[in-house]
Amino acid sequence: MFPLSDENQTLRLPLVTAAIIAINAAIWIFVQGLGADRALGTSVCQFGLIPAHLLGIAEPGTHVQISRDLVCVIDGNSHPSAAITSMFMHGGWFHILGNMWFLWVFGDNVEDVMGRLRFAVFYLICGLAAAFAQIVTDPSSITPMVGASGAIGGVMGAYAFLFPRIRVNTFIFLGFYMTTVAIPAVFMLGYWFLLQLLGALPALTQNSAGGVAFWAHIGGFLAGIVLVKLFVNDRYLAQHRRHTRRLVSRHRLG
Repeated sequence: MFPLSDENQTLRLPLVTAAIIAINAAIWIFVQGLGADRALGTSVCQFGLIPAHLLGIAEPGTHVQISRDLVCVIDGNSHPSAAITSMFMHGGWFHILGNMWFLWVFGDNVEDVMGRLRFAVFYLICGLAAAFAQIVTDPSSITPMVGASGAIGGVMGAYAFLFPRIRVNTFIFLGFYMTTVAIPAVFMLGYWFLLQLLGALPALTQNSAGGVAFWAHIGGFLAGIVLVKLFVNDRYLAQHRRHTRRLVSRHRLG
C-alpha cells in the first residue's frame, strides 16, 4: 500500500512540515550530493547514528564498510548529536522521496491540530524515541542508521490516533493488479505498523547487517501515539473537527 492523499483538509498552512521537507531536500542536495557515492558515504559516516559507537561499545579503529570504496573508521569519541543529525540523512533516492511523501500526506493535519512550535518539538522527540528503540534492540550494531522514518513514524502514529476514520486514498500494487482505494487511516497505518513488526521480530534472534531500521519505525510510531495528547492544542483540534464536519455535511447535501 502507498498513500496518495487523504480526505482531511487543514485550516492552517503546514509551514513546519514544508520546512522539514525543505531542510531534508537541501541536505540531500548540498551535503549528500544527490546520492553521489563519495558524498553519500561520507555524510553517512559523519552524521549517521552508530549504536555501538554512541554507547562506547565499539573498539576505536573499528572499520565499517559503507560501500565498495568507502570505509568508516570509528574513533574513540561518541557523538550524541548524531541522534539528531541522522534524522536528516538518507541512504538513497527512494529513501528520501518515500519519507518526504509520507510526511507530506500525514504531517500537515497533525501540525494543524498541534500548532507549529509544538509540532516541531513533537517531530524531534519522536525521532529521538525512534533512535532509542533501535539502540536498545541492537546496541552492538556498528551499522550507521540514517533517515527521517522514525520521526515520521511518530507523525503517522499521531495521525492514526487523531483521525482513525479519515479515508486515505491508497495505491495498491499486487503483481500485475494495480488499483486505488480509499480506506480508513487506522487500517492503512495499522497495516504499515504490522509490516514493521513482521520485519523487526526476526532481527531479535539474528545479527543485523544493515537494511531497514524496523525498531526505529516501531519506536517512533508508538511514541507518536503515547505523546500526541501532550502536544495537541485542544482549541485547534476542536476547530479542525468542526471544519471537517462542515465539509462532510456539504458533501452529503451535494
